[in-house]
Amino acid sequence: MKMHEKRLIGLRIKELRKNKGLSQEELAAKAETSPNYLSRMERGTENPTLEMLIKISRSLGVEMWELFDFGHEGSQKEIKESLMKFIKEADEEKIKLTVKILRAMLR
Repeated sequence: MKMHEKRLIGLRIKELRKNKGLSQEELAAKAETSPNYLSRMERGTENPTLEMLIKISRSLGVEMWELFDFGHEGSQKEIKESLMKFIKEADEEKIKLTVKILRAMLR
């Protein structure tokens, strides 16, 4: 799995986890894994197994395909608006990190 694909899956898991109001520790316990492993998956540095993706989807109460539903972000206009909101609210360090991540993903 390519780095940007792992990152997208990780971001989607994080989004679904937060939408359910779960901490990393809570989701990790439900999925029978460690919070450290879950954290690495959410950051896109861990290559999740099929078995782990099944456990995570069940723990989140979603269908497995929803972990791969990256079209939920909306139109290009909505994405740009979301990014602008993030930039306005984020501190300088988070903005710099985000720019580095985007550059790495778009290479």
